[in-house]
Amino acid sequence: MRTEDRVSAAAKKSMAAGPAVGERLPAPPRERKPALAALAALLVLVGALGATILVMRAGDRVEAIKITERVPMGQRIPESALEPVLVAEDDAVSYVRWEQRQTVMEGLRPATDLVAGTVLVGEMLTGEPTLPEGEVMVGVSLQPGQFPSGLEAGDTVAAYWVGDDGPAANSEQDAADGSGAGSGQESLLTDSAQVAAVHGDGGVGNSTLPVTLRVDQAVVAQLTRAAASGEVSLVVVAAAE
Repeated sequence: MRTEDRVSAAAKKSMAAGPAVGERLPAPPRERKPALAALAALLVLVGALGATILVMRAGDRVEAIKITERVPMGQRIPESALEPVLVAEDDAVSYVRWEQRQTVMEGLRPATDLVAGTVLVGEMLTGEPTLPEGEVMVGVSLQPGQFPSGLEAGDTVAAYWVGDDGPAANSEQDAADGSGAGSGQESLLTDSAQVAAVHGDGGVGNSTLPVTLRVDQAVVAQLTRAAASGEVSLVVVAAAE
């Protein structure tokens, strides 16, 4: 066999045996997927856009008025009952802005009872008289023992004439019947007065407690007489349904 033939046979045998031990096979070229890359870029873009919208909406707020204590219908809203609160701006809701609080305190009244935690809107306020026909506001000054502890605006109370000059004591018919002064329902002035406001320090210690009541006009005469002599006592009752 010729020398060329032997060399050729050895080369063929080496190629059939494969690469030598320790040698790495060449890596095949990676297949590019442009569709997946575009989808990933789109998801990143959508996420960034959503985050931007959330940030913009979070900053789209207004400073409105929040009520912090109960304010009965028709009463002046005190500054102590107001505090600012941030709310999401909404054209469909007529929030009363914090910068309008002076107008609220000086010229407007609640058209309904306001409770603590209420965010004030324009429909809750009015510049018109808010007392129902036939009702009036009456101020009474109560001595310690003539009102329950914790009396506050919005309570419904019964008012009694507790002195010796009450209706029962002045009734000749009651004397003839032997019912005596201040007996039964005849010392009751009203069973459905509403506390419109409690003034002062709440009657702490031995001080008197000025209270404004919303009552039926028919009981005003007797109630003011009893209040003038310091003979009115209030009892909290369940509100009428």
